[in-house]
Amino acid sequence: MERTLVLVKPDGVQRGLVGEIICRMERRGLKIIALKLLWMDKALARRHYAVHEDKPFFDDLVKFITSGPIIAAVFEGQGAVAAARSVMGATDPLKADPGTIRGDLALDMGQNLVHGSDSVENAEKEISIFFTDREILAYQRAIDPLVTKF
Repeated sequence: MERTLVLVKPDGVQRGLVGEIICRMERRGLKIIALKLLWMDKALARRHYAVHEDKPFFDDLVKFITSGPIIAAVFEGQGAVAAARSVMGATDPLKADPGTIRGDLALDMGQNLVHGSDSVENAEKEISIFFTDREILAYQRAIDPLVTKF
């Protein structure tokens, strides 16, 4: 089963949207298998955003993501990466479709509420930055046969 990392960024936590964001992922059929509240330090932020290190916006990314608490979550399901990104909407909220998290709740690309892994390979890397294997739970939900193939 595919896994993806979703971060509720500091603006999402500060605006009280954690429940809304998690709810939208669950309503899509994704299952939470790990969840934590943390305040990212600069070292962790630099590690997480390492792919952007040479870009002009890197320092702003680090500054923003370390500005307040975040929620880190691992979701599991068929096509979890694509499903989560679909629920989140386009990175630029002004281009995000209505009905998506960013399309409904965000206005600024720099503060767009959520981060989601962009590939299965990156999901594996990102998950390992935030969670140990022991923190990721395996369990069956009563609804799983209705939303997943076996």
